Amino acid sequence: MANDWKDRLGTVYSTNPDFQYESGSDEEKETLQPGKQDLRVQLDKKQRNGKKATLITGFVGKDDDLKELAKLLKTKCGVGGSAKDGEILIQGDFCNKVIEILKSASYKVKRSGG
Repeated sequence: MANDWKDRLGTVYSTNPDFQYESGSDEEKETLQPGKQDLRVQLDKKQRNGKKATLITGFVGKDDDLKELAKLLKTKCGVGGSAKDGEILIQGDFCNKVIEILKSASYKVKRSGG
């Protein structure tokens, strides 16, 4: 390991002799094939000021692939939404349409309560 002291500027050190410095760079998970993904679709009304939203959870993979899938779903539904932390949020009640779109793209999809 190179002595990358510039990466550690501003870091507070421990007096523990067993302390190991962690840079905090998490390795992203490799994106699973659509057939191996186990996605759950549910209608979400919590903390949304009474508005409905379709929530897709269970995606395993890179953020770029998650955002690409979210873009596809938002385009097909004609609405806005967001994608972060392995979840896709589509504005409005589009559970059935989202399930059909995901199944046609070879994803394993289940509808869960919510």
